Amino acid sequence: MRLEQMTEGRLIKRYKRFLADIQLPDGQEITVHCPNTGSMKNCAEPGSRVWIQDSGNPKRKYRFGWELVEVEGQFLACINTARANKLIKEGIESGVIGQLQGYGSIRQEVKYGENSRIDLLLEDENKARTWVEIKNVTLLQEAGQGAFPDAVTKRGAKHLQELMAMVEQGDRAVMLFCVPHTGIDRVSPADHIDPEYGRLLREAHAAGVEVLAYGAEITPEQIRISQELPVIL
Repeated sequence: MRLEQMTEGRLIKRYKRFLADIQLPDGQEITVHCPNTGSMKNCAEPGSRVWIQDSGNPKRKYRFGWELVEVEGQFLACINTARANKLIKEGIESGVIGQLQGYGSIRQEVKYGENSRIDLLLEDENKARTWVEIKNVTLLQEAGQGAFPDAVTKRGAKHLQELMAMVEQGDRAVMLFCVPHTGIDRVSPADHIDPEYGRLLREAHAAGVEVLAYGAEITPEQIRISQELPVIL
C-alpha cells in the first residue's frame, strides 16, 4: 500500500478522540483528523514524530489525516485503523498470508451475525466459506509484546461470539490481528485491560476459530504485510 502526500510533523496532543494538533517543520500548528477510535495507548505521546496525509481537498474541515507515529523513538506504527482491512486483503492477494489462499472470491463488509458486517468473506468454487474478522494491533507493551485491545471492547467480544456461531454452523472462521507496528513481534490478548475479551478469544480458539497475526513493513512511503507473528494465548 502506497502512502501519498505525506508530511512529517510533531504531535502536540490528541484530543476528542478524532482530533490531534500537529506542529509542522516550519513551526506552524494545525489540527488534523485522527482516524482511530481506540485509546491509542503508547502511540500518542506528545513530541512524537508523526506523518500526516494531505487529502488534497481544501473543502474538508480537516484537510490532513494522521497516518503514522514513531514509537519510543525507533518504531513506526500506523494508527489509521481503516488501513487494516485493505492491508490484509493485499496480503491475501499477494500470497503472503498462506493460510487464506485458494479462494476465488473475496468480499468485504458482508452482513452476518447480529446486525454485524464481516471484514472479509472468502469463498471457493465449491461455495465453502471463510469468515475473517480483522483487528488492528498497535499496543506495544514491552520487549516486542503486542496486545489487543487497548481499551475495553464489547464490540470485539460480540465479533468473537459471531465467529464461533459460524464455526458451529460448519463454516471456517478466522480472527486475524493486523499488526502495523515495527516494534511488535508477537501478540497476545490484553488481559490486564479487558479480561473478558481474553477469555472469549481463548474460548473461540478452543471452539475452532483460527487465531492469526501478521506484521507489516512500514516506511513513510508505504506499508505492506510481510510476515506471520506468533499469537500467545
